[in-house]
Amino acid sequence: MNYKFNEDVSENTIEDVTKKEKKVYDQKPTPAFISASWAALFIGMISYCTGLWNAGMALNEKGYYFTILLFGLFSAVSVQKSVRDRLEDIPVTDMYYGISWFTTLTSILLLIIGLWNADLELSEKGFYGMSFALSLFAAIAVQKNTRDKKFIENSKK
Repeated sequence: MNYKFNEDVSENTIEDVTKKEKKVYDQKPTPAFISASWAALFIGMISYCTGLWNAGMALNEKGYYFTILLFGLFSAVSVQKSVRDRLEDIPVTDMYYGISWFTTLTSILLLIIGLWNADLELSEKGFYGMSFALSLFAAIAVQKNTRDKKFIENSKK
């Protein structure tokens, strides 16, 4: 075995540590994963909206929950984009990055507060929570797939 100790550090190992390799994201998503992501997004959104449509709540409550869904989806996509931009060394301000995370967490918190105080069965609350979570996860996956495909297409030009 050839062990290296602190005294044995050569210039080659110092250069290796100081050089930061830029990661290349050239793994194109499979059609199955792209289809599953879109299906999950539609299933989550349609289920959530169907539940709202059939719910016996006032129209302003339905509007509140629908707005939270849209707010959460946009925020989740914004987080994914800003995280990916930073990984690819595309400038993203700390303010935008922070706001993206803040709004995503706020949308989740608003849903939790709304469901906590809602006069709904526990199974209905769970249904809204799970379809919301599925929608957010799927929106992130769809954005990632879109970004990966575009990156691969641009790199082949």
